[in-house]
Amino acid sequence: MAPLLSADPADRIIVALDGMSLERAMALSRQVKGLRWVKVGLELFVQAGPEVVTQLCDQGLRVFLDLKFHDIPATMAGACRRASALGAELITVHACAGSVALQAAQDAVSEGAESAGRRKPTLLAVTVLTSWEEWRMQRELALTQCMDERVSSLAQLAEAAGIGGCVCSPLEVASLRAEHVEPFALVTPGIRPAGSVSADQARVMGPAEAMAAGSSQLVIGRPITKAADPNAAFAHCCQELAA
Repeated sequence: MAPLLSADPADRIIVALDGMSLERAMALSRQVKGLRWVKVGLELFVQAGPEVVTQLCDQGLRVFLDLKFHDIPATMAGACRRASALGAELITVHACAGSVALQAAQDAVSEGAESAGRRKPTLLAVTVLTSWEEWRMQRELALTQCMDERVSSLAQLAEAAGIGGCVCSPLEVASLRAEHVEPFALVTPGIRPAGSVSADQARVMGPAEAMAAGSSQLVIGRPITKAADPNAAFAHCCQELAA
């Protein structure tokens, strides 16, 4: 089940708390007015531990726990079971872990949330990371599929396993939305508001364009967190969506 979302643009923007300390992450999350969703990725989680999720939830924020689990089925299930008890509402796994691991992870989040008395989180299957370019993906991973075919096949695998949505580049959103109707969630990183740089993201799009293409929620990090005024940058992104 996808998380309940309002039509308010602030509900559609997930701010990525990447590359910062626990103290900075907590301070920024308090600073940005109207903030509802934050992403905790590997770097922050490794530095601060599970407590960061608890602290953000206690602050009234909704958490996207982006650890991209990818392992054998039993290990993925165990990790998802524990993650679901923390209070995160979105949790990522890699779609290429395969159907058995995806189904085990899906069953585990239900068990973990129920045991902790929490709302069942939505699992999101990562298709192809936004840092990949098609030619490099084909050459280095020895794949014959083009990017669109690869993303589509992984999304189909995820939905067949009962996963609630996918993480994909905004460039693949329109084609995926045509194949997977709501409430199947399509969460898109690689969002760059007007005037921001792409950095290490290869497949990017503006906020309004991505939403129009069919994104459920947008993950935006450095254009907000590295801005001179993060509060103003977040407000500007919301205005882009509202317009």
